[in-house]
Amino acid sequence: MLQIEIDNGSGFCFGVTTAIKKAEEELAKGGTLYCLGDIVHNSMEVERLHENGLVTINHDQLRELHDVKVLLRAHGEPPETYELARRNNIEITDATCPVVLQLQKRIKKQYEEGTDIPEHKEDADRQIVIFGKNGHAEVLGLVGQTHSRAIVIEKFDDVKKLDFNRSIYLYSQTTKSLDEFHHIIDYIQSHISPEAKFKSFDTICRQVANRMPNIANFASKHDVVVFVAGRKSSNGKVLFKECQSVNANSHQIESADEIDMQWFNGAKTVGICGATSTPKWLMEECRDYIRRWNGEESNS
Repeated sequence: MLQIEIDNGSGFCFGVTTAIKKAEEELAKGGTLYCLGDIVHNSMEVERLHENGLVTINHDQLRELHDVKVLLRAHGEPPETYELARRNNIEITDATCPVVLQLQKRIKKQYEEGTDIPEHKEDADRQIVIFGKNGHAEVLGLVGQTHSRAIVIEKFDDVKKLDFNRSIYLYSQTTKSLDEFHHIIDYIQSHISPEAKFKSFDTICRQVANRMPNIANFASKHDVVVFVAGRKSSNGKVLFKECQSVNANSHQIESADEIDMQWFNGAKTVGICGATSTPKWLMEECRDYIRRWNGEESNS
């Protein structure tokens, strides 16, 4: 009999759980609730909430709305979004993750110190650098705290483009790799000019970072790994790559109907895991799908 285990450490992180709870609470009151961007990078969960009345919009559509309720998801938003909402009399339900919100405040304070405080003027040409994915919603919110002057580096090689004669203040998107972040820090430390300052701020969310070693351990224990995550999920891409590095029989899917039962030929154990944007119910659905094909009852 095929043994199937769902990873207890997979599934929504605190920030996503809170955002979805806030959306469900607002929807229960009745009326229309808009969400600026997909509430989570998982099409199945987005569709579930859409069926309950959540309407996903983009920034262009937001500009046309007045006198409505809009939910800001866990990724956070730049200051301009709040200003637009104020002008258009839009009621904001702010579900920005507390970890992201704290990071936004730190970057804003760092930027303002370099422009507004006289004793920091000698360091006014400081470079605020964010290790993150260009265009990612969280990163756009962080860059917005600096009037779009922050420099984004997506990968290690990008660090070589920085000016090492000017001070560097390094932050990270909350879901990036800790190892790569430390690699970047080491490079800057060995290249920065003695006259310039360098400070790094470890702003990576531990709830996400700790999933890397945990998911690697989980993947190594099974013959086959089914990794459930939306294709848009940055966190999903990182975690799936980690699964593949320890178990070549790892397969990423978005929904149960993408499962190929031939993956399990000769296998005794299957591990089902996912990203911080993967709902538990979806992983359970995948488990039940495999059980049905295997001629088993789908009860937990």
